[in-house]
Amino acid sequence: MRGSALAFALSHDSMTIADLYSQHVLATYGRFPLVPVRGEGCRLWDDQEKCYLDFCTGIAVCSLGHCHPRVVAAIREQAGKLLHVSNLYQIPQQAQLAEEIITRHVHIPGKVFFANSGAEANDGLIKSARRFGHRRPQADGSPRFEVITFHQSFHGRTLGSMSATGQTKIQEGFDPLLPGFRYLPFNDGAALDAGIGPATAAVMLEPIQGEGGVNCATPEFLRAVAAICKKHDLLLMLDEVQTGFGRCGDAMAWRMIAPEIHPDGISWAKGMGGGVPIGAFWLNDRAIDDAGTPLSSLMGPGSHGSTYGGNPLVCAASLAVLQEIREQELATHAILMEVRIRETIRSWNLPVITEVRGHGLLLGIHLDPARIPTPEGKTAALVVVSQLMEHGLLVPPAGPHTIRLLPPLNVTVAEIDEALGILKLTLEGLGTRD
Repeated sequence: MRGSALAFALSHDSMTIADLYSQHVLATYGRFPLVPVRGEGCRLWDDQEKCYLDFCTGIAVCSLGHCHPRVVAAIREQAGKLLHVSNLYQIPQQAQLAEEIITRHVHIPGKVFFANSGAEANDGLIKSARRFGHRRPQADGSPRFEVITFHQSFHGRTLGSMSATGQTKIQEGFDPLLPGFRYLPFNDGAALDAGIGPATAAVMLEPIQGEGGVNCATPEFLRAVAAICKKHDLLLMLDEVQTGFGRCGDAMAWRMIAPEIHPDGISWAKGMGGGVPIGAFWLNDRAIDDAGTPLSSLMGPGSHGSTYGGNPLVCAASLAVLQEIREQELATHAILMEVRIRETIRSWNLPVITEVRGHGLLLGIHLDPARIPTPEGKTAALVVVSQLMEHGLLVPPAGPHTIRLLPPLNVTVAEIDEALGILKLTLEGLGTRD
């Protein structure tokens, strides 16, 4: 080995993980000083063998916790048979997963496209809206292309999904954005009705805005959106990337809010894979014209694609996850745990907690920043998240003043109580009680 190469190897061996990150990985994340190395269920261990209760779960990804035996077995079995083939061929696991999603979770006839992430799934919905706008154009024959989204929404970080996101801080420095989006106030049906233009083709929203602060759509608003879409011949598209598949107390979060509505498109990712990278979007089979043309038929051969999307490995894992959620009735369990969390927090009567928002096991605890000592450059949420980490509980922030509770859907009562005990002691330790 030459001298320079030997010197590099020796210096490389002495580097910490933080050193390797700073030298070789783009600094696109503000990472916490935590190095996870293994997990089991609701527990996560770092490189110092410290154990944490994980109520972040990869930001609602590990819906069955870490290394669930059924998911591990499905991955091992499939990995020993076939990892990947092209979507030029028929993939049995993909067809089986699509059937599970439609017949056991959505309960509305339609078709599924498999991607690798939530951002890609939302890009697929945006493309579908534009294809619809070409098939159902304006009165003068020009295509409709505008998608209405809402303030504080989050739909991803690709150029398309970022352009759909109603948060300026996500978009800064990436001008010009993809045209064709309008942002309106969330939970304001009158503003939506007034905001429809001749080029509008679709409305896209999260039933619960996760990244935007855990803001729930009201039943009245969702019903108004559905009525406005019907009135103006628009697509109603729901971003269930963080909320879907049991997280909020039902297979689909919109049914916890306004179960009678029928969306035209839905996007998913995160919890549907239990840790493997998979996303998907669904389009309704409903007819869009007098000839009976199904909406789902507009995305035909050549309209969309993904090299890795829906390969045998990720579909086998996802199928195991969704079957476990359904068979163990974990959506119902999420509701029971929500009740326990809300009742316990209410009993504390801590002034620093101003509100608990959300459904099921997507809950946002809104904090009073005036009651939390906050160093310059930090938010109240980041201060609390860091303190909780020191005390052995992992949670993510949701905006400057809200923390999220995102435990596995199979979290136990004992784990809920342990996490709430850490939360209470941490908030009291910050000197937040009157």
